[in-house]
Amino acid sequence: MRCIDVFNGDADGLCSLRQIRLAEPAESLLVTGTKRDIALLDRVEAGAGDSVTVLDVSLERNRQGLLRLLERGARVRYFDHHCAGQVPAYPGLEAVIDPSEGVCTSVLVDRYLQGRHRIWAVVGAFGDNLDETALALGAGLALGAAELEALRDLGRSLNYNAYGESESDLLVAPEALYRTLALYDEPLGFISGSDLPRRLDAARRADLEAALAQRARWSREGASLYVLPDAPWSRRVHGTFANHLAAVHRGRAHAVLAPTTGGTYVVSVRAPAGEGIGAEEFCRRFSTGGGRRTAAGIDRLPPEQLAEFQERFAEAFE
Repeated sequence: MRCIDVFNGDADGLCSLRQIRLAEPAESLLVTGTKRDIALLDRVEAGAGDSVTVLDVSLERNRQGLLRLLERGARVRYFDHHCAGQVPAYPGLEAVIDPSEGVCTSVLVDRYLQGRHRIWAVVGAFGDNLDETALALGAGLALGAAELEALRDLGRSLNYNAYGESESDLLVAPEALYRTLALYDEPLGFISGSDLPRRLDAARRADLEAALAQRARWSREGASLYVLPDAPWSRRVHGTFANHLAAVHRGRAHAVLAPTTGGTYVVSVRAPAGEGIGAEEFCRRFSTGGGRRTAAGIDRLPPEQLAEFQERFAEAFE
């Protein structure tokens, strides 16, 4: 019997897995990648007797890979907060899926484990830009203001590290980052005991400063659109920059585009909570788009669709 952990390489995926493996210690094969490396189940070979835990990757985008594993007899636990579509009905599948606002996969795992390692869920929620959720989770943990701020910075830095076209764009490969993080039972110990959080934080802040120096390509009262330069830092920072814009201008929608080495654009979209079109609904109008209500993206936007994207974005959010 093999144990296989499949997880998004961002803060939510990392912190979800850390909760699971603290509660259920096991030697496992790790399958992960950049934040945009979503079709991870295509890389998994498992069958009867094998146990697969999937964390924070879209079921809709992994449906065929999931069905293949289930039909081969693997047992799969699936935790995710993205739009899933119809969940397959298989006796070997345990699906914990909730796309509600204010929920991330770390929160779903926290519920599943009845809060046993909640402090990691706080980090995951901060990393997913769910500050209110993170603060609510942390309220019962007797954390001081300085500790909460340290957890916020850690979540944002872990999330930042997952952005990039390939692992060569990242400061640390997600699997290596998890193996270092997994040496610590609590995130505050990771912060004080490893130099990785400080390195990630410094790189995140430097890239964000570069993004803040850019002017919007298009801006109106209800929305703004940025196209960043063709550079590795742009491919790293576009999601973090979009989160920053959403936090500073909560009532507005934001789109941040960064050129890829393949000649397309990777797109991060943030939409305000409440009524009206959501980020996920908007991004799904494009072939490689998806995500959730307030935060979504497009993996590959051809350059010839840039003008169309801007027009549709203005119509949807202006």
